[in-house]
Amino acid sequence: MIRDAGTTSGTAIRYESVTFSYEGGAEAPALERVSLDVRRGERLGILGPNGGGKSTLLKLTLGLLRGYSGTIEIEGLAPDEAAKRRLIGYVPQRVEAELSFPITARHAASMAASAGLGPFASGRGAREQADRALSMVGASSIAEKPVGTLSGGQLQRVMIARALASRAKILLLDEPTVGIDPAGQKQFAELIQRLHDELGLTTIVVSHDLRTVAATSDRVACLARTLHYHDSPEGLTPHVLAEVFRHDAAAIFGDLHVDAHRAAECSHDHSHDHGHDHGQEHGAQGNHGGGS
Repeated sequence: MIRDAGTTSGTAIRYESVTFSYEGGAEAPALERVSLDVRRGERLGILGPNGGGKSTLLKLTLGLLRGYSGTIEIEGLAPDEAAKRRLIGYVPQRVEAELSFPITARHAASMAASAGLGPFASGRGAREQADRALSMVGASSIAEKPVGTLSGGQLQRVMIARALASRAKILLLDEPTVGIDPAGQKQFAELIQRLHDELGLTTIVVSHDLRTVAATSDRVACLARTLHYHDSPEGLTPHVLAEVFRHDAAAIFGDLHVDAHRAAECSHDHSHDHGHDHGQEHGAQGNHGGGS
């Protein structure tokens, strides 16, 4: 486990030795002794395989799961209290429930703006807040369109606007590029960067896709039940990625043991067998996978 040595005053979210097991689940916990600090204003990517604990960590952060050991603090508050104060804006991976209702993009965003404000809250104020959020993500032109008719990229922007309409300073996105084409993925990365710069947001992008995480993050946390890595995307190595995703590979090839020294030797021998030029090409590919 690697824990960032940030100060508490600069920490948006702190996880300290967090362990969680589902009742009646597998013998191994879903999360085991995860320690991680998320700095205020940073863009953090959480990378890991399906079933590696990413969704569990999200649910714990949002106060949707209880019964964990260790500490989780959002701006110094427990997850339940942070949820009451609407400190985190959440963009879920799937929004089938929203798509099934005949509501417009503006309505979807305004519901978030007025949530928790009571029966006498101003509908006009919520609408204005929703319109500002839609404008921020470049979705004003589709405000009156039913959400069920939107493309994947358009719907994603509306869901981000909905999260921003609550005036949260922490934005948490779960698998945000699933179903989005490459052009849309590039636009998404640019949008996250712009929102980060303009609003000073702390953003957490959770994904199993390395390109998405690398394109939207200053730092990366690799999670597969435990924390395997926590640093810049450029520092990711093939060995770390192989270790994090070994369970995905095991489902296809059987259980694997990753030996860093042997992997390095094989890579070295391979580059000598195929010549200096091929070795340079292999290195360029490795850099692209870790930092782009």
